[in-house]
Amino acid sequence: MPVSQEALDELALSQAEYEAIVERLGREPNSLELGLFGSLWSEHCGYKHSKPLLRMFEAKNDRLLVAPGSENAGVVDIGNGWAVVMKVESHN
Repeated sequence: MPVSQEALDELALSQAEYEAIVERLGREPNSLELGLFGSLWSEHCGYKHSKPLLRMFEAKNDRLLVAPGSENAGVVDIGNGWAVVMKVESHN
């Protein structure tokens, strides 16, 4: 099924992601499959934009009170008895 750029835009999929889908399936996806990939690979469900950025943070540091991924949030000691909690909503 040839897919239009408009259809990819509606699903927030890039042309490169579409090509990866075709490679994984070994064929062109049908509209249902394409919609599923669009949902599962979305920022909301898969963090396709933020996950690479989050990996740039240090995983070990004296000021890190709760490590990323251990409690679905990270906690950083900012001094004077204060801490900052950073959380990304997750459905995974």
